[in-house]
Amino acid sequence: MTDVRNMSLLDLLPTSIKYDPEVIAIAEALDEQVRVAVDEMYKLPLFSRLDELTDEEADELAWQFHVDFYDPTLPIEQKRELVKNAFKFHRRKGTPAAIEDLITILFGEGKVEEWFEYNGQPGRFRVITNNPAVTLERAQEFYRAIESVKRLSAHLEEVILSQTESLQLYFGTGMVVNEHIIIR
Repeated sequence: MTDVRNMSLLDLLPTSIKYDPEVIAIAEALDEQVRVAVDEMYKLPLFSRLDELTDEEADELAWQFHVDFYDPTLPIEQKRELVKNAFKFHRRKGTPAAIEDLITILFGEGKVEEWFEYNGQPGRFRVITNNPAVTLERAQEFYRAIESVKRLSAHLEEVILSQTESLQLYFGTGMVVNEHIIIR
């Protein structure tokens, strides 16, 4: 199989004109133009290179795929993940799994607890994450994103930011066994 990227027009010429200096010059001049066109052609199938998208391409695809919670100021890695999962979000809209996927992309880790898991009011849920980078601004951004993914009958009750810290704890025990024998 011929690799189009490494192919030269000289390879395709019949032997009757292959050694003509003018034909060789034309073929070499066209080779560069063909390489540019081939490089552009390989950029066309966006789905095969979602991990290589530029900011502009990710923004355009997010608009095309109707990623409602997309923010152009996000880092490129998060943009790519949102674009990659756009169809999955649309397919799973209204489920806790869609919200958990969104949490994973935006916050890094977390989970959804529905009302029956924490004895809340019916139709409510809460989100728990322990990512220390979550700020009030990020939580508001996440709230807007959740509104586009959750089912309309469900209501976000709260976002719980729990933090776990590793502390050096020291403890000790002591045991005293004392027998008093009094002899008189």
